[in-house]
Amino acid sequence: MTTIDLKELGITVQDIKRNTAPSELYEEAIRREPGTTISDLGALIAYSGTKTGRSPSDKRITRSPEAEDEVWWGSVNISLEKHSFEVNRERASDYLNTLDRLYVFDGYAGWDPKYRIKVRVICGRPYHALFMHNMLIRPTQEELADFGEPDCTILNAGAFPANRYTTGMTSKTSVDLDLATREVVILGTEYAGEMKKAVFTLMNYLMPKQGVLSMHCSATVDPERTHSTILFGLSGTGKTTLSADPHRLLVGDDEHCWSDDGVFNIEGGCYAKAIYLTREAEPQIFDALRFGAVLENVVYDKADHHVDFDNTSITENTRGAYPIEFIDNAAIPCVAPHPTNIIFLTCDAFGVLPPVAKLTAEQAEYHFISGYTAKVAGTEVGVTEPQTTFSPCFGGPFLVWHPGKYAELLSSKIAQHNVNVWLINTGWTGGAYGTGSRIRLKHTRAIIDAIHAGNLNDAPTSTDPWFGFQTLRDVPGVPDEILAPQATWSDPAAYDQAAGKLVELFRNNFKSYESGVRADVLAAGPKAK
Repeated sequence: MTTIDLKELGITVQDIKRNTAPSELYEEAIRREPGTTISDLGALIAYSGTKTGRSPSDKRITRSPEAEDEVWWGSVNISLEKHSFEVNRERASDYLNTLDRLYVFDGYAGWDPKYRIKVRVICGRPYHALFMHNMLIRPTQEELADFGEPDCTILNAGAFPANRYTTGMTSKTSVDLDLATREVVILGTEYAGEMKKAVFTLMNYLMPKQGVLSMHCSATVDPERTHSTILFGLSGTGKTTLSADPHRLLVGDDEHCWSDDGVFNIEGGCYAKAIYLTREAEPQIFDALRFGAVLENVVYDKADHHVDFDNTSITENTRGAYPIEFIDNAAIPCVAPHPTNIIFLTCDAFGVLPPVAKLTAEQAEYHFISGYTAKVAGTEVGVTEPQTTFSPCFGGPFLVWHPGKYAELLSSKIAQHNVNVWLINTGWTGGAYGTGSRIRLKHTRAIIDAIHAGNLNDAPTSTDPWFGFQTLRDVPGVPDEILAPQATWSDPAAYDQAAGKLVELFRNNFKSYESGVRADVLAAGPKAK
């Protein structure tokens, strides 16, 4: 730990702890934060208060001449005038100045030294400092001594609300990013994930300016570090489960970049969902939640501090944050060569998409921009149909540029490095949800294994009549009868009806992106019969 002066930021607090050791942050958190404790396995249990998840409708991007024509303005990137940002910034520093002690963590985002940025986090809660100690890349003592001025500064005053009468505010919560000054101001939410995603949002702005594709994905590499795989997928598609592969090394579970030199992880840790966690199902994550990790908003037994991962009384969004080296087969340093395969994961509750299909570069660009999955309808009486979810580039809330820019970068890199692109459905077969059955995990794993072994590169295919991609006809370890989805339905007319509906949903969703993509990408989308 070293001392630091923050007076240039308007912060005059004398007692500032910098890059404090996790053991001391444990002591500080338990002493200073009511309710904080230690689990029976050694993780720090902390609580984020009222907000137990991100607040995307309260995210703001500051208007600035430097970025005015670069930002994809709209519902994802809601604009904020510079004056309002300055009001919020001063409100945050004023609050931080009322505290008797502050915590600073200086770390890096990006494992490739050529592209990494220096991030400084300033906060009032030891829990937040430990969280970012886990999520950023931790500098050595020598690197910390030469850290210098940061490229990005986060002022986390989340315990203090925004003023709703400040122009541009719609609630007491505001997470503001100024792309010109690279400052983040957090008010009205103590959910730690806002800091993690603010850094990712900034990287999503900076990296494409250098021809580097930033991606919301997981990544693995073979033990010899010769062939890497990128896995895209929204919540519930199996991205985390399938990247926990005992035959491969984990490069990272959530945020990566693809440069001219290969793939690198942005983060120094993992932020895993803890809901219904068991050691049997996910041993790597379960074992990582030990001393040094943070467990958020979980319920535990007061007698023995055993965590009840099935208890959702606080939130369903229980989480665990831990350094990536807590994963036994992590690829340290978290870099890998150019991918051999890219996998788009989708959980199709319509039962229309095949278990695996091969995409052209143009189809890959189309499906990347679409970012499709489907969730089973909720428990509301009378609701029986699947609910579609489209998130551009499989990470819509964190994009800064128009999705077309990321998609073009992806397409060019696929062509340059001759990458295979696969669409894998982990959802339903033999009918939609309620009629068909979920594709078995062992079959999906067999598909992934066959892809990594190169067994599908020249395998026989058929052209899907609705989506135009190539459906595999023979995959080792997978029954042939489930590979063609239309053949698994007992009623062919019902399949065509469901397929037609899904195609229409794809086409309607894509209308908002048509002005920002090439004609050949539009032509690669599904066609109505």
